[in-house]
Formats: sequence, structure tokens, C-alpha cells
Amino acid sequence: MTTMTAAEPGTDGRGALTVADGAVERIATRAITELDGVGGAASRVLGIAVGGEDLDQGAKVSAHVSGSTATLDVRLSVKYPLSVRATAERAREHLIRRVGELSGLAVTRVDITVTALHSTETETRRVR
Repeated sequence: MTTMTAAEPGTDGRGALTVADGAVERIATRAITELDGVGGAASRVLGIAVGGEDLDQGAKVSAHVSGSTATLDVRLSVKYPLSVRATAERAREHLIRRVGELSGLAVTRVDITVTALHSTETETRRVR
């Protein structure tokens, strides 16, 4: 929810804009889809994946906004054989830049958890 609050002293009567955590989460979730080789993470209950991790799903993002800064916690999967470290760093840099551009907030921290690697080959299983 975006809210307008009373103007603070020294702002020439202008109001303040507050960006909600959920809005930043949606922006970051959309921004991560702009990268190749990065996919979604399954929802987890007690550390166990519920459903499958899929490159076509969106990554799971949670955000915390404090004043004019935001921190992100991202769960995603990486396409094998891409480097996990290089892909995570590329995702981190992209999120800092894009979320900053689109929200006007300074992203001070992005924690990334890679939950799965996906093979480029699609494996078909048959029951005999």
C-alpha cells in the first residue's frame, strides 16, 4: 500500500511517499524474470519443497522497506551448467539496479538462496 503522509519540516510543504514491502517484492519478482538462466523456487514447508522448482516460475522474493532503503531475500533456481556464483552475482547486481530504478529506493542488501539447478536436457521418465 502506498500512502501519503504529512509534510516534514524543510520539504516546502510537499508530502512523503511510502512504498510498501509488497510493492517492492512484486517489482523484484518481475525484475528477476529479465535474466536468462534464472528460474523459480518451489514453496517450502518446514524446509521441504512443495511442488517443483521450475525455470518458468518466478523467483520467491521477500522485501523489507525502511525509510528510503530496501533489503531483499530471494530464492531462485539456476540453469545448469551456468556458474551458480556468477549467476547469483549477476542477479544481485540486476536487482539492485532495477529495483532502485523502478521504486526510487536504495537497495542495500540482496540475500540470494539457490534452491536448485536445472539441466538443459529434459528427462522423460517411463513406467514399465
